[in-house]
Amino acid sequence: MDVIVTPTPKLQGEIQALSSKNYTTRYLLVAALAEGTSTIYYPAHSEDSDAMRRCIRDLGAVIEEDEKKIVITGFGRKPSDVKELDVGNAGAVLRFLMAIAALSPEVTFVNRYPDSLGKRPHDDLIESLGQLGVQVEHQSGKLPITIRGGAPKGGKITVSGAVSSQFLSALLFLTPLLEEDSEIEVLHDLKSKVVVGQTLEVLEQAGIVIEASEDLMHYRIKGNQRYEAKEYVVQGDYPGSAAILAAAAVTNSDVTVHRLMENSKQGERAIVDVLRAMEVPLTHENGVVRVQGNSKLKALEFDGDKATDAVLAMVAAAVFAEGTSRFYDVENLRYKECDRITDYLNELRKAGANVEEKRDEIIVHGRPEGVEGGVEINAHYDHRVIMALTVVGLRAKQPLRIRDAHHVAKSYPIFFDHLKALGANVEWVE
Repeated sequence: MDVIVTPTPKLQGEIQALSSKNYTTRYLLVAALAEGTSTIYYPAHSEDSDAMRRCIRDLGAVIEEDEKKIVITGFGRKPSDVKELDVGNAGAVLRFLMAIAALSPEVTFVNRYPDSLGKRPHDDLIESLGQLGVQVEHQSGKLPITIRGGAPKGGKITVSGAVSSQFLSALLFLTPLLEEDSEIEVLHDLKSKVVVGQTLEVLEQAGIVIEASEDLMHYRIKGNQRYEAKEYVVQGDYPGSAAILAAAAVTNSDVTVHRLMENSKQGERAIVDVLRAMEVPLTHENGVVRVQGNSKLKALEFDGDKATDAVLAMVAAAVFAEGTSRFYDVENLRYKECDRITDYLNELRKAGANVEEKRDEIIVHGRPEGVEGGVEINAHYDHRVIMALTVVGLRAKQPLRIRDAHHVAKSYPIFFDHLKALGANVEWVE
């Protein structure tokens, strides 16, 4: 389904931030890897977290849930012998479970999204799994992928972090369960270090001991560890909230978002600092962010690798800023559900934005007077692109029609409900 975003001069009201997708998927996984029963309070409900639920159930976890919590009895280091797993369009879920599938005799990950996840490369993780003695059958590093494992062996492992930190996280979930001790060395570079910090935080909460170097490029992991059954509380989600906060910033608004912890390890909490730097009036205290937007923003420069999943929303705000903004160190945006640099900027240009790209930069020449709009644009099946383009539509002069906007459900199924509750003029159309 498509959505039509009609210019909306003012947003007003309060919402509760969605629960964090990243933390939910990690808590679901560590609960499944525990022997015993864990409880996760306020889990996220999105296509990605639902994909993890579905897959760990197929692998043998017993799941019960109600409106407030999910209770999981794990399978430990002995997943069920399942032949196929369907992760939908969830890249992190695929990569984490490719590693866990090494504990099974043979698992094939099917390719249901050939135009999105099916195009994304996984060679770096495949190479690392080979170092553990795991055989992987694949199509030039892409889905469908068959893992032939059963008895992976620890030891010295290298993994490239140049494309994604998810490959490293996958190995960090697996190696504590192996009989041998392991050492992991990250090669080349490590993208999205803050997200690795989230993985390490969750592993520590689950009772796993990992020695990590200060630069997060070297790890020592004792073998024969056990995940402990625990209780977890999922915090509010900054990546999704970034688009709501950006929407409030570019309009004349008074919007309050609850459940956004000041001390969160989510790198995307930088959206608050970025909007402050753009001179947007806001406060952040006691887990509550209040934006009193006056539609006046100043340009800035920002290292996008520190807040990967908030960059597109930041760029959307910068479209209306006074001056030229630059978002650098963002090449890993090219390897997401779509090429979030070229594809996103092409759509922004259609809407009337003045943007340019380099290999690892997005440059925005702000138009405080607004953009023309009045066009149909393609979101490339990407939830973050959908949300960011919606921000632009709220401040355009003519409505924007965003194709296939239902894919926002990948991370934020009620995004448009929340915007409507704040007064945004958005409507679904066939």
